[in-house]
Order: sequence, then structure tokens, then C-alpha cells
Amino acid sequence: MTTAPTVNGQVIGQAHYATRAVLEGLLATTGTTFHQSVALNATADSGGSIERHRLVDRMTSTLKIDAAAVETVLAGLIAEGLLEEEPGEVDRLAQTAAGSALHRTHRAALAEITARLYADLPAEDLAAAGRVLTEVTARANACWPRAEPVGTEAGGRSRCRCRCRCRSADR
Repeated sequence: MTTAPTVNGQVIGQAHYATRAVLEGLLATTGTTFHQSVALNATADSGGSIERHRLVDRMTSTLKIDAAAVETVLAGLIAEGLLEEEPGEVDRLAQTAAGSALHRTHRAALAEITARLYADLPAEDLAAAGRVLTEVTARANACWPRAEPVGTEAGGRSRCRCRCRCRSADR
């Protein structure tokens, strides 16, 4: 019997890339990129329309990409007729009927895949994993992009000035 590894960055990364490959395969069937799907999800999650700056902030903070990359994605979605600048509203984007239909198609297909991936995993294991990953994400976000190296500690470990728990005093 093999024992499962303790959760770490490598295990998290492998799970991320494996599931992302499945998602990107699904998205490819409709010619949609991952970043486009994130923008459509965020817009749908906000009731079908969202202030542009909120969408840019959400995508830059979750995807760790710059605002110019997000604006390129949004321009593409507008050009494809999936998002539009909401008439009479300043700085607000809305899903078009085509964007909403595409989003529903993706969500339905993804729900089927997700059901298969998580089907027989115990609810308490999923809850524990969710808590751990949420905390790791919060700690990593506290470091990014504020981590500033300030030298090394005894033993050669580097120290930083971020607000996460990686400060030398916390070790």
C-alpha cells in the first residue's frame, strides 16, 4: 500500500495542471481561452454585468497577470460579441446573449466533468482540502507581490518583508 504524499506545492501544482488541462480541452471545443472563460465566469457571477475595473482587479489578483493582459482578453471578448460595453453605463461590461449561452454551455459541461472527478471522495476530505488550500492561497497572496528579499538567515534561508508567515521570526 502506498501512502499519499503530504500536500505541498508540487502536489497542488500537479492537481492544478491536470484539471486545467481537462478544462482547456473543454474550452478548446468552442475556441475559448482559459482567460476568456475566467472573464465570462466573473461577469456571470456578478449577474451578467460588471464594472470593468472590478473585472480587471478580479482577474489580475486571481490569475496574477497584468492589467494590459486582461484588457487584451476583454477586447477580444467584445470583438467576438461575447461581452459588450453596457449602453448608458460608464465602465461597465455585460454578457451578450451569445456570451451567456457560451458560459452556460461551459458550465454544464464542466459540471459533468467535476461530478466525475470528485464523485467518490469523502465530503470531510474535500472540506479539509478546501480549508487548507484556502489558507495557503491567503498566505501566498499576502506575500505576492510584496515579498522583498532582505537578506539571508543562518542556514542560508532567505527572509522577506511580506505580511505572510514566512518571516524569519515566525520560523
